[in-house]
Amino acid sequence: MPKPSEIARMLDHSMLQPWLTEADIRKGCAVAIKYHTAAVCARPCDMKLVSALLKGTDIAPCTVIGFPHGTHLTAVKVYEAEQALLDGCAELDMVINIGRLKAGDDAYVENDIHAVAEAAHRGGAILKVIIETCCLTDEEKVRACQLAEKAGADFVKTSTGYGAHGATPEDVALMRSAVSEKVKVKAAGGMRNLDAILAVRAAGADRCGVSATEAIMKEAEERLAE
Repeated sequence: MPKPSEIARMLDHSMLQPWLTEADIRKGCAVAIKYHTAAVCARPCDMKLVSALLKGTDIAPCTVIGFPHGTHLTAVKVYEAEQALLDGCAELDMVINIGRLKAGDDAYVENDIHAVAEAAHRGGAILKVIIETCCLTDEEKVRACQLAEKAGADFVKTSTGYGAHGATPEDVALMRSAVSEKVKVKAAGGMRNLDAILAVRAAGADRCGVSATEAIMKEAEERLAE
C-alpha cells in the first residue's frame, strides 16, 4: 500500500468553484502546503495569489484553460495559457472542444491542443488535456487521448468535475491503454475519499484532481502508516 506522503503527491488540490473568495483560496493553499500535494489547481483569476502563496515550495501552481466547456476559440485558449504563465503557473489543464471531437473534426481538436501545448512548453509548463469522459463514447475517449498525445500533451485528464459524472477506474484504465508511457493520466471529479483515490491509482492514474484533500489525507494518515 502507498504511504500517505505518496497519496499527497498524487493530489492536485482543486479550487475551481465560482463562489470561492480570496479567504477560501488562502485556506486551500494552506491545506495543500500542510499535506505537500503535487499542485494547487485554481481559477485563472486567482493565479497571482496562488503563485505567491506557493512560492518557496515545490507545489505547482496550476490553472484551467477553456474551462469548463472547451468551446473557447483556440486563440483565446492560447492567450489564457500565456497569461497564466505570466501569473506564475507551472501546469495548465485545458478542455478539448468536445463538440468538434464528436463531429469527427480531429484536425481541429489536434490543432487546438497543439497550440496550447506549444504555449505551455515555451513557458516551461506542462499541459494536461481534459477530454470530459462523461460526454464521450469509449471510441471517442481513445481517439481524444491519441490526439492529445499527438499534439504534445503531457497528461490526459478524465473530467472537469462539472459534467454528468467524474472519474471512474474503467475510464482511467481505458485512457492509460490509449496513450504511451510518456503521457500520464489524471483522474478528476467525484473522488471524495481514500478508496476512490486508491481505485483510480490501481487503474493507472498518476494524479488526481480533488477538492476533498483534507478528508482524503486524514483518512490516509489513519489507514496507511508511514
